[in-house]
Amino acid sequence: MPERWTRRQLLLGASAAAIGASAGKLLLEHARPATAPGPSPFPDLPLARARSPVFVGRASSYGEDLSRVLHEGTTALGGFDLRGKSVLLKPNFVEYDPSRPVNTSIPVVIAAIEWARRLGAREIVVGEGPGHRRDIDEILDETSLRDALREHRVRFVDLNHDEIARVPLRTRFMGIDSLFFSKTVLRTDVVVSLPRMKTHHWTGVTLSLKNLFGTVPGVKYGWPKNFLHFHGIGRSISDIASTIRPGFAIVDGIVGMEGNGPIHGSARPAGVLVLGPDPVAVDATATRVMDLLPERIDYLRNLHGDLGVVREDQIDQRGETVASVRTPFAVLDPFRHLRRS
Repeated sequence: MPERWTRRQLLLGASAAAIGASAGKLLLEHARPATAPGPSPFPDLPLARARSPVFVGRASSYGEDLSRVLHEGTTALGGFDLRGKSVLLKPNFVEYDPSRPVNTSIPVVIAAIEWARRLGAREIVVGEGPGHRRDIDEILDETSLRDALREHRVRFVDLNHDEIARVPLRTRFMGIDSLFFSKTVLRTDVVVSLPRMKTHHWTGVTLSLKNLFGTVPGVKYGWPKNFLHFHGIGRSISDIASTIRPGFAIVDGIVGMEGNGPIHGSARPAGVLVLGPDPVAVDATATRVMDLLPERIDYLRNLHGDLGVVREDQIDQRGETVASVRTPFAVLDPFRHLRRS
């Protein structure tokens, strides 16, 4: 087995003893209460062991120097070390529709490449495995992502058709013990999730954790990966994210999508980039920017205490305050309960 698998082997090996435990017991073991920094409106979410920093930076348009925003944000977070590491940038490229903000914007992908290089990454790869389109080449050409990656000398990997390996799941929310994943994902030192800020007609919101559906290969599970849908999208997200354990998240909220997302919604400018090393806290913060309640999103609740934190009193907010950038996003009627008010 290649030497670069070491980090993933350690993660998976550490989970072996717990793989037979129930998901609820696993979360409790990883979320033993500490001294509370303040009251929470959702006291049923246990207090996890540490606070997580999240940076919110303003960016009113894609013409701004977005790599500067990412660099300033990373500095505000206390730094992030990518020296000598292989990095997979995982954007969200679902469909091509020039009239709607469906995909992660090309300027944000480019800014993330520049950010990773500045932090000393040894290798940078961009990878995606869309759940709708079998032909990723068409999306690469239609969105101009191929030209952008060629210009910046970065390789693209089709995660749907990559070599695959079966991996034990750290949690059992789906009721199964393993899934196949792209070997590029498994061999990478740091997975960085690069989603667009969008609502979703089945999960409420789709951010850095839902974006990990693209790491599960279509060559094994088909299109639109109904195997995951049949086991429950929220439960699938929970098991995938808990196992892959992305090391950083950057949410493209400069122009998001509201309403009938992730494809047919309407543009909603929020003018922000939300980033940090805790993907649960990043998604929780982005959800609050959307004026929605992350505590009511099933997969965020599942991952609280294991992969990161949801509780606002455990997030060390840096950069802009949520209140100063809050932009209410419209949701479909089944998700009215997510609204803050």
